[in-house]
Amino acid sequence: MRKLYRLLLPVLALCLASLPAQARFFRTVVIDPGHGGHDKGGQWGLVYEKHLALDTSTRLEAELKKRGFRTVMTRRSDYFISLPERVRIASRYSDAIFVSVHYNYTWKQQVSGLETFYHSGQSQPLASYVHNGMMGKVRCVNRGVKFARFYVIRNTTCPSILVECGFVSNAGERSRMKSAWFRQALAEGMAEGIVRFRRAG
Repeated sequence: MRKLYRLLLPVLALCLASLPAQARFFRTVVIDPGHGGHDKGGQWGLVYEKHLALDTSTRLEAELKKRGFRTVMTRRSDYFISLPERVRIASRYSDAIFVSVHYNYTWKQQVSGLETFYHSGQSQPLASYVHNGMMGKVRCVNRGVKFARFYVIRNTTCPSILVECGFVSNAGERSRMKSAWFRQALAEGMAEGIVRFRRAG
């Protein structure tokens, strides 16, 4: 029996090492407020994506801390940080997920709604839980959960998503995102989705 156990142990270890990161194992959330500094992101007048993303991310951090998570912010104020550096920050933590927070923009001013992006198969459930969490908190067009090749979610090894919290270019949505209650509701929805993702692991 001991001989069989010794033979099976390396095989078991290899199988475990090849599995994607499981939700129940993470306790750190790396929060990535999009843009910053000279990179304003989407803008309309004096409404800048970089400010909205940072405020929403700060609110998300507070909500996650209430729920017992360890949090890491890729930036805490209005300064530029490169995409590779954002990925490097995420890669420092072996027990993490990565959430990049953005607001959308298009020249088609009638377009509105929330959408959430993932790249890897291990990230799709996280995207779904977070997206559904947000949709449960605010009334918006549901643009769905989608595959994408954005740099920060393509190059991170942990479960990683990029959330688009509405269109700065849409007048109605822009009016709501300027209100603290809307950004708070989105943060609460994201946090609840992250909790559900971990419980489902």
